[in-house]
Amino acid sequence: MQLSGSNKLWGGRFSADMAELALAYSESIDADSPMVAEDIWGSEAHALMLAKCGIIAEEDLREILRWLEHARQEWEAGRLVLLREREDVHMNVEHYLREQAGPELSGRLHTARSRNDQVVTDCRMTLRRRLLDVQEAVAELQRVLLDLAAQHTETVMPGYTHTQHAQPISVGFWLSGHAAAFARDQQRLEETYARVNRCPLGAAALAGTSFPTDRRLTAALLGFDGVEEHSLDAVGDRDFVMESLADLAILGVHLSRLAEEIVVFSTYEFGMIEVHDRHASGSSIMPQKKNPCLAELARGKTGRLVGRLMQSLTTFKGLISGYNRDLQEDKPPLWEALAVAESGARVLAETLRDATLKTERMRELVGKNFATATELANYLVRERGLPFRTCHEVVGALVGQLVKEGRTLDDHERVREILAAQGQELSHEEIASVVDPEACLRRQVSLGSTGPEQTAWLIGNLREALRASAEVTRQRRAALRAARERTAGLVKVVLEGKALAELAL
Repeated sequence: MQLSGSNKLWGGRFSADMAELALAYSESIDADSPMVAEDIWGSEAHALMLAKCGIIAEEDLREILRWLEHARQEWEAGRLVLLREREDVHMNVEHYLREQAGPELSGRLHTARSRNDQVVTDCRMTLRRRLLDVQEAVAELQRVLLDLAAQHTETVMPGYTHTQHAQPISVGFWLSGHAAAFARDQQRLEETYARVNRCPLGAAALAGTSFPTDRRLTAALLGFDGVEEHSLDAVGDRDFVMESLADLAILGVHLSRLAEEIVVFSTYEFGMIEVHDRHASGSSIMPQKKNPCLAELARGKTGRLVGRLMQSLTTFKGLISGYNRDLQEDKPPLWEALAVAESGARVLAETLRDATLKTERMRELVGKNFATATELANYLVRERGLPFRTCHEVVGALVGQLVKEGRTLDDHERVREILAAQGQELSHEEIASVVDPEACLRRQVSLGSTGPEQTAWLIGNLREALRASAEVTRQRRAALRAARERTAGLVKVVLEGKALAELAL
């Protein structure tokens, strides 16, 4: 029976429906659509809990579950259309129940919950699944990096500081350095997941409920690790959104730095990488062009990740306790950031897997610009017992003279002459050994250095960290699947007529 002038399920005290402009401005169908499956799952768990606690009758539970299952099947088949006039995913699902099972049963389902705790529960459930997707994408990128790195622990290339040649490093050292950054991203995402996976359902609007509910049961049925206990904080908290976006923004920065090196190192001037034709594009006017556009896009999309974090921080900064409609703006930046981060990791993994490393060009560049000068200074310290600053000055003067003459450290005779003029007599053999990039690489023995043994050790450690992280992701994915299967199994046996007293609830 319609008692008010509004057709909304919440319209009892209203004399009219929302204006068209107001509805268009406030509906959230696009933002909510990724959460339909989670909303139905959450409703099934809530209904089971209500019946277990004696708040609704078991015969009502069966009808509610029957039509929730129909809603799920309709959604999976693409036949459940979300209507804008119903504002959000929750109202769409409830309207479906209302149309199929009647207003009395659909109304009972909403006992002891609010859209406030319902939406944040759906968001957390969807986010945790998507975080695992991102972690799996990053793990694949790490594997590509580490597999390539293991093949090149003795392949020299120039290392850079200030974008200038610094010291020789190995290709394996360079690639594993990026893998180390992504390992930190995995750690952050793992830690954030633990805070995401807490259940706010049952907090209701903000103050809890006078019904004798069992929030821990609901949390268990939904695969949460525990309950977000404080009801007021639970409905207004979006720390988990901001933290996830911060993690994704940092991940995006790491993806961008790797993409930048793919772009720069594939230029003619550097010539150290060639991107496969499958991951490049041409020019509409210049027929010779081969552009590393995917890497450029991965670099460019970082702005979207950083921007979505700033958007969320700004949205949440001035809100008073409890739920505010501003919080409807939490999901669009979150879904976008998750998609951008995951696709960026997958694109760069595929780009690197198929790219060609131009190792001969790398070796050529190492010898052209005094990259072994530091090792020559170190040699004088070790062999002549001189202070490092003295040796730094001697080698600096040597390099300055060679630059004036258009020579390099490979001009061993001229190097010998200039050093001798400074009182440092070295043989041709000594000079050749010290300034040889491969020999320089092998002499790096400090913990975490670019030496082949240390690089292999670093790669091994990173692989072990990756295995551990992948196992955590696998276990979490399995736990979510087990929780979903448990809820689905309970729904099935209830629909078959089994009494709740006989179930392991």
